[in-house]
Amino acid sequence: MTDTQNSPAAEQEEAAPERAPLPWADVQVEHRKMLRLAPLQTDRATGARPLRFIEFGYAERSNKDYSLLRMVVSLPGQRVRKEQNHLDVWVEHETRRVFFEPESGLQIEPLNRGIGRFLLAQATQWAQKKWSHYRVDGFELANKDALNEDTRLRRDHVLRTLGLDVVYADAQHLKGSVKDIQVGELQSQWNTEKLQFVEILEAAQMLQQAEQNLEELEGKLRKQEEKVTKYKREDTGLRFTITCLVAFAVFQAGLLIWIATHR
Repeated sequence: MTDTQNSPAAEQEEAAPERAPLPWADVQVEHRKMLRLAPLQTDRATGARPLRFIEFGYAERSNKDYSLLRMVVSLPGQRVRKEQNHLDVWVEHETRRVFFEPESGLQIEPLNRGIGRFLLAQATQWAQKKWSHYRVDGFELANKDALNEDTRLRRDHVLRTLGLDVVYADAQHLKGSVKDIQVGELQSQWNTEKLQFVEILEAAQMLQQAEQNLEELEGKLRKQEEKVTKYKREDTGLRFTITCLVAFAVFQAGLLIWIATHR
């Protein structure tokens, strides 16, 4: 083989150069909103689901080549791994395509509270504002999610609710993938019974209502304590009266016995 000849593998490498690194790697969230996770019945797979408030943060960037929506969900009082509760939505203008990161898939904590569906809905609404004619590339689904049937069904339900077509290449539902779709065909709804935005004024009203409820409970508790104290005083008085009556009865019985024995 001469120096001018190249192997098929080398020609393939030359034909498919690596993509340049994406910009804005150090961008942090700049806008924050409060989310309310509604209290739900305990789930046998994911456990208790109490009322909870969390933070939704996001940042946007754009230039002639790319646009980015970076979203992060923070859990007050709880730390999560770097790859959890994080979703980047990228728009590549030259190829008119939309893709997501991390490539390993969306990892959510806590599970089964509507957070994943909410993030995907926010991504869809953002992309549809300007790029409805762009394309979302199909992708392979992680095999680890298919190892548990409940997890797989929950994942597939979220994707299909978004409008994505989930297909499997095997009967065991291990080799799953999602087909290409146009951005404008995606659905941007999420389950508002599980998760809602909470505005500042609404949060203040909730705090005010909670304080009023607490004052009412404290008032009821004071009344109950007063009743208990009253009953204790009455109980003490009754005990004293009973003790006196018993003592008088014993004295009277002794007196009658003494009279009867000294006649």
